[in-house]
Amino acid sequence: MGKLAVYKYAAAMFLTIQVVISVFTFVGLFGGNVTPVGNMARAMCVYILPVLIAANLVMMVYWLIRRKWLFLAIPVLTVACCIPYIGTYYQLSFENPQKNTESGLKIASYNVAMFKRETSGFMAQDILAEMRRQKVDILCMQEYNEVSGDQKNSESYKEYFPYMQVGRSDMVIYSRYPITGSKTILFEETNNSAMWADINVKGKEYRVFNVHLETTGINRTLRKAGQMMAQNRDVDNNRLLNAIMGNYTMGMMFRSGQAITIANEKRESDKPTILCGDFNDVPYSFVYNTVKGDMVDGFKECGAGWMYTYRGMKKQPVRIDYIFHDESIKGIAYYRTDLTYSDHFPVFMKIAF
Repeated sequence: MGKLAVYKYAAAMFLTIQVVISVFTFVGLFGGNVTPVGNMARAMCVYILPVLIAANLVMMVYWLIRRKWLFLAIPVLTVACCIPYIGTYYQLSFENPQKNTESGLKIASYNVAMFKRETSGFMAQDILAEMRRQKVDILCMQEYNEVSGDQKNSESYKEYFPYMQVGRSDMVIYSRYPITGSKTILFEETNNSAMWADINVKGKEYRVFNVHLETTGINRTLRKAGQMMAQNRDVDNNRLLNAIMGNYTMGMMFRSGQAITIANEKRESDKPTILCGDFNDVPYSFVYNTVKGDMVDGFKECGAGWMYTYRGMKKQPVRIDYIFHDESIKGIAYYRTDLTYSDHFPVFMKIAF
C-alpha cells in the first residue's frame, strides 16, 4: 500500500471518528427531551456528554495540526452547540457570589445524609451555624433525620428558624418567615418524596418545593460488593456490572416518573415558585428538563465558576442538586460551600425581594 493510500485511509478513519463523536454529542444534547423508558441508549448519552465534548476538543486540535479547515468546522460547530450545556456546570464571572451584599431572600438546599446517623446533635448544630453565617432565610433539607435534627436541637433551630414544616420523615423546610400552607408529595414504589410549603415573605407568598428523587443505587451495590470482599467471598465482575447497570437504569425510570409528578404539581401553583432539592440526576437529563420546565436554573443566571454538588465522586464535576425559580423572580447570587458533613454540598441562592 502506497503512502498516498495510507494517508487517505487515515484521513477517512479520523473523519469517521469525528462524525461518530459529533452525532453522539448531538444525541446527548437532545437525549433529555425523551423519557428514558424505551429510550435508554439515547438517555445514557446525556451522562457521557462531558467525555464527548472533550473528544471533540481533541479532534479540534488534530484538525488544526493537520490544517484541515473544512473538517475543523465539524468539532467547532459541535462544541459551539454545547455552550448552553457547559453553562450548567461553569459560569464565567469575576464576582464572588458569596460576597454579594444586595438585600434579598436567601434559600439553601442540603442533602444532609441523615446526619450520618449521629445522635449527639453536633453535626446538626454545625450545619445550623453555617446557615446562620450564610444568613439563610429558608432551608430545605433532604435525607433529614429528626432524631439528629429538630428533636435534639429543637430550641436552637427554632430560635433562628421560627417556622418548620416536615413532609415525609426525611424531608423538612425551615423558614424565618411564616408558613401558611403545605403539602407532602409521595412517590409510588420508592421511599423518596417531595413537599412544598407556602411562605409569606413580607406580605408576598412564595411556594417553595423541596424535592428528593430516586437515587442511582450504585453506591449501595458497590458497598455490598465491598462487604462480600471483606468476608473473602468471591465477587463476579459480570454480575456486579449487571447489578450496577440494572440499578442505574431502574433509578432513571423511577426518577423520570417522579419528575413528571413534580412538574404536574408545579403547574398547579398560582404563586411565584422556587424549587430546590436533590434530583440525583445531571443537567440536560430528562429529569432536569422535566422538573425545570420553563423555570430558570439559578446557577446559569447568577452563579460563578465550576458548580458540582456531589462530593462522593472524588470531586468530579457532578451536579445533582439544584435551585430553580419562576421567570418572575430575579436571582442575585448562587453558590455552594464546602461543608463536609454529607456526600453532598449545600447549595445557596439569593433572590431579589
